[in-house]
Amino acid sequence: MAKQELSDDERRQVRRDFAEAVNMTPKELEDWLGTEESRSAGQSDGDGESVGHASGRRIVEILRAKQSDLDDDDHAHMKKVVGYVHRHSAQRPQGDVTGTKWRYSLMNWGNDPLKD
Repeated sequence: MAKQELSDDERRQVRRDFAEAVNMTPKELEDWLGTEESRSAGQSDGDGESVGHASGRRIVEILRAKQSDLDDDDHAHMKKVVGYVHRHSAQRPQGDVTGTKWRYSLMNWGNDPLKD
């Protein structure tokens, strides 16, 4: 089945939602992805890298790309990121989340829940 192409309005909405969900800069995310904490969070897809860590690398590329260079695959990944951030944020554990796998996983997806 072929992917349905997004309308201009749908692309704009995806970009707005993505900008709201991803609150880390490309540099912050790139630096974070280089840490052991980042690599230790999330589920591995078999090659040793977690799905979230791989997603984080893709998010850095998207953040650094010109809007006009983003294709349908990029927009699909952006939608996936928004969905993940919303679902995972709703599962916030009680208490201080500073050093938790929950926070580390969200950060791999470009969202630091401790950042305003």
